[in-house]
Amino acid sequence: MLTRSRQIVLAVTALTLIGGCGGAAGSAAPSTGAPATKDKRYQVEAAKADCMKQKGFKYVAFVQEWKVSHEDEERAAGDYQAMQKYREKYGFGVFAEHVYPDVFNGQDAGPESNPNGKIQSALSKAQISAYHKALDSCTATAINQVLGLNVKSDMDYHKQAAKARIQAIERTLNSDPTLVELASAMATCLKGKGYSLSEVTPKAMAEYGRQSFLDLWDRLGREQKDDVPDVAPSRKDGEPWTFYVPTLTPEQAKPYLQREIKAALDDLECGRDFYPVYLPKDNAVEKQAAEQYPL
Repeated sequence: MLTRSRQIVLAVTALTLIGGCGGAAGSAAPSTGAPATKDKRYQVEAAKADCMKQKGFKYVAFVQEWKVSHEDEERAAGDYQAMQKYREKYGFGVFAEHVYPDVFNGQDAGPESNPNGKIQSALSKAQISAYHKALDSCTATAINQVLGLNVKSDMDYHKQAAKARIQAIERTLNSDPTLVELASAMATCLKGKGYSLSEVTPKAMAEYGRQSFLDLWDRLGREQKDDVPDVAPSRKDGEPWTFYVPTLTPEQAKPYLQREIKAALDDLECGRDFYPVYLPKDNAVEKQAAEQYPL
């Protein structure tokens, strides 16, 4: 049967979410990319569907779209009031998924809207194994054909994309003197509020708060499972993060969300000067990355 897992691109790597509910929302809005990027995504899906048909499997070309509101765009630009309004209710958008599932599951069409989920759910255990093997091969073939990238698998593609984005971040964001100065000031402010920071690069400062609650989220998810380690293994740059999403009722998640909201507002206050400068530049890097690795 199809497991409740999916991959989303977030920060500088691909994340694998296992179990639990849908997509995570950050401070900035997800981008659907330029028309040319969209066209490449559709071309890859069409090539993938054709490849699967040749292998005797049914696959429907499908591109997940995101809904981007005016408020999303304001947050993506680093607007303080827009970010404050969001964080006062949702924090970094981690535990809020459990407290406000309808809001977060409604951000995009949702994984259940992908017709391929229904196709896979009808397969036996043996069939699904063969299906996934064929799909991985066809994904690599489609990416090679359409994007001209030499990849061996879907995972290899995400690793290459992550590596390229990390390099772009180092060249631009983490080497920008203005951002370095603003990130340092933000770090000093957060340390003064009692937060412990291990890295103070611009990218690390932008992701610190959300990452800390994603780590807590994962730890709770791991504790609920008997077949995985309670502590996440170390991960090298460019490797996917595997998050085990906990099963929480809204009432169980509320105390975590309250902690998250406080941390998110502290983060925003300390980053009041940082975010309006950082986020537009970060969005430009993401747009460039999406043009090279558009899926």
